Amino acid sequence: MDIGKIVKVSGPLVQAEGMKKSKMFDVVRVGEERLIGEIIRLEGDIASIQVYEETEGLKVGDPVFGTGMPLMVELGPGLLKNIFDGIQRPLSQIEKKSDFIIRGIDIPALDRSIKWDFKPIVKKGDYVETGDVIGVVQETPLIEHKIIVPYGIKGQIVEIKEGNFTVEEEIGKVKTENGEIPLYLMQKWPVRRPRPFKKKLEPDTPLVTGQRVIDTLFPILKGGTACIPGPFGSGKTVVLHQIAKWADSEIVVYIGCGERGNEMADVLIEFPKLKDPNSGRPLMERTCLIANTSNMPVAAREASIYTGVTIGEYFRDMGYSVALMADSTSRWAEALREISGRMEEMPGEEGYPAYLGTRVASFYERAGKVICFGKENKIGSLSLLGAVSPPGGDLTDPVVQMTLRVVKVFWGLDDRLAYQRHFPAINWLTSYSLYERNIEKYLKENIAEDFMEIRNEAMALLEREAELLEIVRLVGMETLSLKDRLILEIARSIREDFLHQSAFDEMDAYTTLKKQYYMLKTIILFYRVSSSALEKGKTLEEILKNPVREEIARMRYIPEKNYEEFLKLHEKILNLF
Repeated sequence: MDIGKIVKVSGPLVQAEGMKKSKMFDVVRVGEERLIGEIIRLEGDIASIQVYEETEGLKVGDPVFGTGMPLMVELGPGLLKNIFDGIQRPLSQIEKKSDFIIRGIDIPALDRSIKWDFKPIVKKGDYVETGDVIGVVQETPLIEHKIIVPYGIKGQIVEIKEGNFTVEEEIGKVKTENGEIPLYLMQKWPVRRPRPFKKKLEPDTPLVTGQRVIDTLFPILKGGTACIPGPFGSGKTVVLHQIAKWADSEIVVYIGCGERGNEMADVLIEFPKLKDPNSGRPLMERTCLIANTSNMPVAAREASIYTGVTIGEYFRDMGYSVALMADSTSRWAEALREISGRMEEMPGEEGYPAYLGTRVASFYERAGKVICFGKENKIGSLSLLGAVSPPGGDLTDPVVQMTLRVVKVFWGLDDRLAYQRHFPAINWLTSYSLYERNIEKYLKENIAEDFMEIRNEAMALLEREAELLEIVRLVGMETLSLKDRLILEIARSIREDFLHQSAFDEMDAYTTLKKQYYMLKTIILFYRVSSSALEKGKTLEEILKNPVREEIARMRYIPEKNYEEFLKLHEKILNLF
């Protein structure tokens, strides 16, 4: 339906008149090529439209076609192993038509030709309500896709089928107060509206990433939020890749939001080769990728965040734990800034819109561990991890500051550590996690009673090392006591033998929480025994040249679950002096 005419074109922002029948956030098709856009302001019959494609060639007088619908995502079998752009256009399907994304191309997100084997778990006459699982599709060998009753529907099953269906074919009917409603494998949801749930719970289970500096010192919980800011080259993308590979979530949603194309290409090339650590199957079988790189239209970056988080919420509603990585939210904020500038809004700090903080908060607030809708009371979680790329690594940047106000974990990357080839380059002096109290009970019950005690002692040694190094720089090593020199050596051991990890070493790339505990306890035990020996008259040189230190340096190569080796090492340390 032709509902308006273009009156102004300014980059990705188009203004059109004759739009009285439209609503805010309606999707429209702009120009003869029917470019996809979204209404972001309405004044009388003039609409400001954010166009998600290149607007070159649009001119005053070109038509605008309405759809009467907000920006929606298609949710159903076919999301996993797939890669979409920021507005959920399937890039693998587009590639069959062209090497480039053709302007105005309109391909459904979920392939309409694939037939999925649907197995119902309800029968005719059963009462169902929003969120109830009515059947399953084995989407990949790793993930059973649960078909749930769409939001707002409850009633009695009057028909349910079994067999192979496309996402558009009817699989059953529900008799509601408003009549019979058909059921499909697919449902749609507006991206800007959070998917509802029964109740939000306090996160209490760690999202184990296998990265020792994260899991032991600055943990994130399932349903938690984390921010990872840092300057160019400090390893933000590498850390997010590692977490995507190794985190013990059941579903991974990875959003490349305005990052360079080669980084997203690396994900596409590498992920299909990676094996899931638990099953040995390809990691892509539980992964959905949103690729909206820096050479794609800037406005689509703004939508990509919402597209990804809505897909994450959908899998959360099945009762899965989902980890979502956004790389990077700075590019998303830059898209907001450009659109805001073209709309001539009053700018906030550094030109960002005044509502930047609200938008950042509304994104991270969609994380959480929740009781999902449905009679089963399924528990699902959605964890949000966002990289931030402040210019020059400046942590006073508005995007960093707005993010730190709402997230509970801060992993501050340090370019100096990155240049020293220390990976992950997370600065242990500036980073923090506000989940320490939440995780304490889990660690005591599942890992070790003294886990937090060992962790706190290690942190105290690292903080003391920073103070001592400042003294050494000012007045020299000779002024330090023997105990302080021992602290410097132990802190170096914590840094090099525990915090430093090689992403390319099969044994070192991933470490379980139990092994992390034994590794750190070994170093702290050596420190305690050495301190006691020093007080009893042993020389520092004698302590530091002990061969057991070489065994401590090699403990990262002790196989997982081979904890007897650590116990033998502990016994050896206790009997050293």
